[in-house]
Amino acid sequence: METGLILSSAGGIAGAALAAPLLSGVINRTKAVFAGRRGQPLLQAYHDIIKLLGKGAVYSRTTTWVFRAGPVIQFSCAALALALLPMGSRPALLAFPGDFICLAGLLALMRFFLMTAALDTGSSFEGMGASREAAFSALAEPVFLLSLAVLARLTGALSLSGMASRLALHPAEGSGPVLALTALALFVVFLAENARVPVDDPNTHLELTMIHEVMALDHGGPDLAFIQYAAQLKLWIMGILVVNALGLGGRGGWACAGGMAALAVLIGIVESTMARLRLLRVPQLMIGAGALSLLALLLTLVRP
Repeated sequence: METGLILSSAGGIAGAALAAPLLSGVINRTKAVFAGRRGQPLLQAYHDIIKLLGKGAVYSRTTTWVFRAGPVIQFSCAALALALLPMGSRPALLAFPGDFICLAGLLALMRFFLMTAALDTGSSFEGMGASREAAFSALAEPVFLLSLAVLARLTGALSLSGMASRLALHPAEGSGPVLALTALALFVVFLAENARVPVDDPNTHLELTMIHEVMALDHGGPDLAFIQYAAQLKLWIMGILVVNALGLGGRGGWACAGGMAALAVLIGIVESTMARLRLLRVPQLMIGAGALSLLALLLTLVRP
């Protein structure tokens, strides 16, 4: 890769790293509008992270190095995953054939260390959250990989950068239904992977309904800041994939930013108009998303 492209890609990563917490602000402000409230500031997530970084951390004597390493590894995986994503018309800093499989592996590694850090506390409460996370992720990951396989089949590209550029500049004829089904399936995975309604509620603290938040209860200070920031980076990463599936990501920085803002508003609308599903209904939602991605794959196979 040329020096100019490397600098451009690095600039895209830096921009994404700075803008990722802003998505939470847009989502919360959208929810506040629907509730008739003023809502918290758009930059509240930045203030929370800075405040946590300035605090100290307290560790239980029952925990081991796994508990302390978990937040750092989660943040490292999220930062590395950013390098695999194309930002706007910029190619990814680390683009290679099959990089979407590496991306799925990094996201799975993030989840693994989140769960192991929760289990390391010895708390049955956090173990409950970890078991739910494992169960739902086992349903979400196949849908995620299948949706990316549809995009690879449709574009003939094996890298995320190639998929984004071809979907934006040279979309296949008659690919609209396939892209709509794939984007919808990815959106459901997006909600599940980021603990959003209707799968989970990031604002709840009810013992019987918590999934993601319960696994971070024993973390504090910089460790909690790393976990929250890694979650916000993951929100951005999964959002970029949805935007790219719609053909907006490769059209330039402004189109990508507009797509991400629209996606954040859509999440706020969903969380304002829908209730959280019962836990027994979540597998049905993921199976439905899998059926959408499978149908999209069959449509690509029967194309002339």
